[in-house]
Amino acid sequence: MHTRPRRPTLVAAALVAAALLLVPAAPAAAHNTLRAASPADGDRLTTPPTRVTLEFAQRLDPTFTTIALSDAARRKIPTGAPAVDGTKGTVTVDETLGEGTYTVAYRIVSADGHPVQGSYTFTVAGGGDTAGGPTAAPAAAPPAAESAAAATGSGAATGSGGSGTDVVALVAAGGLVAVLGGVALLLRRRRTR
Repeated sequence: MHTRPRRPTLVAAALVAAALLLVPAAPAAAHNTLRAASPADGDRLTTPPTRVTLEFAQRLDPTFTTIALSDAARRKIPTGAPAVDGTKGTVTVDETLGEGTYTVAYRIVSADGHPVQGSYTFTVAGGGDTAGGPTAAPAAAPPAAESAAAATGSGAATGSGGSGTDVVALVAAGGLVAVLGGVALLLRRRRTR
């Protein structure tokens, strides 16, 4: 009776090592995400804001940071250039906002080189003049993000910032499951021989 000696497979060890390398790489490739905003999404203000500040998870590059403000009629509100300080970007509002719904749209580039854009709305209800026009309901899909993408010449971006991170995590998890499944299959084949 002759049996083959069992030996650890080099392929299985390589697959396990590759799986371990994939897990730490996922956070490093994550896209930048919006962490806080002032005014915030859905805010109903009685005093018009004089600036808009967005805070992100990663440092911003001033060259690739765009923050735009528009009213319900899609008119771009004049603002100063974005002032970037670490993870924060701020624009000053150059006119007094009247009552109405306003959209803040942003476009940045993550450390991994991917553009990230998104938008949200806030409302001014009382306290200002009517320079921004009458109060209006928010649009079904905020158009300012599309305008920001058109102005910067890119249609590729993630929605409101978080989806890029989710995709990277899902791809890493899927790769890990595939690698572990392959290792299990190889070990099972070896045992049945």
